[in-house]
Amino acid sequence: MDIDAAELQSFLTDLDADIRARADWGEVADYIPELAKVAPAQFGVAVALADGQVLQAGAADTRFSIQSVSKVFTLACVLGRSGEQIWTRVGREPSGTRFDSILLLEQEKGRPRNPFINAGALVTTDALLAGRAPREALSEVLAFLRLAAGDEDIHIDRAVALSEERTGFRNIALANYLKSFNNMTNPPEMTLGTYFHQCAIEMTATQLARAGRMIAQLPRAPAILAPEKARRLNALMMTCGHYDGSGDFAFRVGLPGKSGVGGGILVIAPGVASIAVWSPGLNLYGNSHMGTFAAEQIARFTGWSVFG
Repeated sequence: MDIDAAELQSFLTDLDADIRARADWGEVADYIPELAKVAPAQFGVAVALADGQVLQAGAADTRFSIQSVSKVFTLACVLGRSGEQIWTRVGREPSGTRFDSILLLEQEKGRPRNPFINAGALVTTDALLAGRAPREALSEVLAFLRLAAGDEDIHIDRAVALSEERTGFRNIALANYLKSFNNMTNPPEMTLGTYFHQCAIEMTATQLARAGRMIAQLPRAPAILAPEKARRLNALMMTCGHYDGSGDFAFRVGLPGKSGVGGGILVIAPGVASIAVWSPGLNLYGNSHMGTFAAEQIARFTGWSVFG
């Protein structure tokens, strides 16, 4: 479905007003002290189109912690460095469990179901660290994001990283469990420190939408991700990008997406658009409540769907 940019901009403006008139914003991720301070009643959206335009509404230029959305870009870096080797250590199947669950990790002998649950992301970060110091690995992810977004003003929020280091006991348990099964090559504290800083990258919805252009394989996107790797990322985002809410998101939106507990969601309409929504209040799955609603409304208005 061809969408007129002016009509879509008008729709996004109305969507922002509609969302701000609602009272049910969800709950912020209060188990991370720095994120607990964020007011839930906020919303921003940005849509990067194939012709190079980026449409915005609401708090599209407000910075937020991208958290697990970063896992997509870290995985892209690892696929670029070591290719398919990562799949010997982590699977590609939906988990059907919470993002920080240890249950399947125990049952399946230390091989996480997919790279987007926390255990799988820790393995991916561990692979990114191969032969390098944490600072170098984090610099690669930041450089990749900056190049993808065409914006050097993307940084790590040190306060959020420190907050996660002080309270991330479940992730510490997951890392040690992975180590016990020889599925972590670096000291757990090294991988954990890198992972916490990776999740603490802060961006705006506009920056995130622009960074997603390469995954959508838009014509004006930086040529830094091979088409076959973009397809793999899109497939994983569709099946695993929202944890135990992935099926619900696919049903409602019909597009690949990756969420983070900071309230951001990156949504991809392959070949057509990259969409970023942000609202810090979460639903019962740990995904943005109003962000999910907004993604569904955008998909309905535009007719964008991988299912035709």
